[in-house]
Amino acid sequence: MAEIVINNLRKDFGDFTAVKESSFTIEDGEFFMLLGPSGCGKTTTLRMIAGLELPTSGEIYLDGEEISQRPPSQRDIAFVFQMFALYPHMNVRRNISYPLISQGMKRRDVRAKVAEVSAILGIEEILDKPVGGLSGGDRQRVALGRAIVRDPKAFMMDEPLGALDAEFREHMAEELRALHDRMNATTVYVTHDQLEAMQMGDKIVVMNNAVVEQFGTPQDIYDRPASRFVADFIGSPSMNFLEFEGQVEKGQSTVMLDGHEVQIPVQLQDASGLLALGVRPEHIRLSDQGEFRAEVIAVEYLGTTQIVVLRSGLGDLKARINASVLVSVGDSVALEFEGSTITLFDSNGRALRSVLNEGVIAHG
Repeated sequence: MAEIVINNLRKDFGDFTAVKESSFTIEDGEFFMLLGPSGCGKTTTLRMIAGLELPTSGEIYLDGEEISQRPPSQRDIAFVFQMFALYPHMNVRRNISYPLISQGMKRRDVRAKVAEVSAILGIEEILDKPVGGLSGGDRQRVALGRAIVRDPKAFMMDEPLGALDAEFREHMAEELRALHDRMNATTVYVTHDQLEAMQMGDKIVVMNNAVVEQFGTPQDIYDRPASRFVADFIGSPSMNFLEFEGQVEKGQSTVMLDGHEVQIPVQLQDASGLLALGVRPEHIRLSDQGEFRAEVIAVEYLGTTQIVVLRSGLGDLKARINASVLVSVGDSVALEFEGSTITLFDSNGRALRSVLNEGVIAHG
């Protein structure tokens, strides 16, 4: 079992705080994503779990043992970097076998283990080739092989696909997820790519400015964002926000938007002031009749769907609709929102508790 528990983890570099009191649990066998923009603290968190950085305060548990002050060699964790970090003077076989030879494993056992791992990764034909002449994808497989061969309790991956081109990156993401499913090993994966996180992860931690904004499954985070940052960061296009001055009370199920009544999920708390109504592009419908209207200012054709950019009295927004719907720049259309999917945000950008987002796990 390789459950990892993070409890009030903090990391200061002088006067700069890279991670602020983060807490979450990575279950045994999960593919766990640390997601956020550059500088948010996700890589620092990964490095603290691996032992490459020591936390200023807080606790890290691996298999129930507190390991926050242990060196990397005592954590039984394998690390895969973005830039592969292979030994250029060694061929593929020697790169993969090096960790086992360093541990004093018998040569016969080393050969058997390398054969097993190379078969899993499909690199048997390149075992005797120098790593310098390999493609980026093959070098990443070798780096994965060197990590896998040790049978560690957990894998730490710091944007391992970041150096690959877009098409091959998507292919390797599928391979990596399939490899994880075969091995059922606990994996912690850092990325700034929200599509990659949604595609691969069992659970996601979204970080921003050193703080955990939200922790949950990809669907939880997409459907029930805990903050405007999460709602804006997740999704392509991201969630639309229509700001308005108003007041909502516990039990309320409608709001007045630009003088028109809009259905919302039943609210579970009171709020007032500058609020924002958040709605995903795919939850907006265009119609001929209705009071809340907008002008079409752009249309982006995407094959089976199209993105319609609209200008309303409360700001611009985007709708994702079927490509068969005829719409042109300059059209005046009425907007209908799927009320059950709407999220309201307060003036601090936090999601208001409602029937929709009840149970969202958020920190900060």
